[in-house]
Amino acid sequence: MKFMKEQDVQFVRLAFCDIFGQLKNLSVSISAAEKVLEKGVGFNASAIRGFMNVQDSDLILFPDPDTLRILPWRPDQGRVARFLCSICHADGRPFEGDARQLLKAYSEKIENEGYNVNISSECEFYLFKLDEEGNPTDTPMDRASYFEVAPIDKGENIRREICLTMEQMGLSYEASHHEKGPGQNEIRFSSSTMLNSADNLITFKDIVKVTSSKMGLFASFLPKPLFNESGSGLTFNISISGDK
Repeated sequence: MKFMKEQDVQFVRLAFCDIFGQLKNLSVSISAAEKVLEKGVGFNASAIRGFMNVQDSDLILFPDPDTLRILPWRPDQGRVARFLCSICHADGRPFEGDARQLLKAYSEKIENEGYNVNISSECEFYLFKLDEEGNPTDTPMDRASYFEVAPIDKGENIRREICLTMEQMGLSYEASHHEKGPGQNEIRFSSSTMLNSADNLITFKDIVKVTSSKMGLFASFLPKPLFNESGSGLTFNISISGDK
């Protein structure tokens, strides 16, 4: 709480993923944050696709203090902090559809068995132009190809802005470049633990979408958004070490 007050945080975003990996969030005021950090906050899970039925709809979000980040694209005054959350039933049982909590438990199990697992990621995405009403089109932002440079590569400045924002939010990257398809880009992450890698990927996709929108573009992580062009991949490089 002290850190958030020092940063002039006025709003706290409680973020989680649905069972399809889509980011969801609930915002609370800074005055309510201390209670939420201690006791969590309830929400109607029946309204989220794939979660709960109407008869058994109450779930609780519990913010993970280790995931606190300040959203750098928000105003300097009245800033927004973000937590990633665990999801539980009202009686305290972990929610079966909370993939982050399942990964955390599995990661702890592996560590207890004497193994260390680290993962680095390579994430590809397309950038498309918007129409006059701000809706995404199927027109790529450029016609560059693999490893092109500016001015043919029009995504260079956007990738740099994404990488700078990643650093502001505590994410480490190794490289970025234009991919084979028109308007297709790739950013490579540094290695981290399983849970951190998953958290970083969710944060990264949020950064890409927000940064692209600010620059009048739409970011797509679909595996094949253009029929006759290269598909986008998500590569995981996994390292396992241990005494056994």
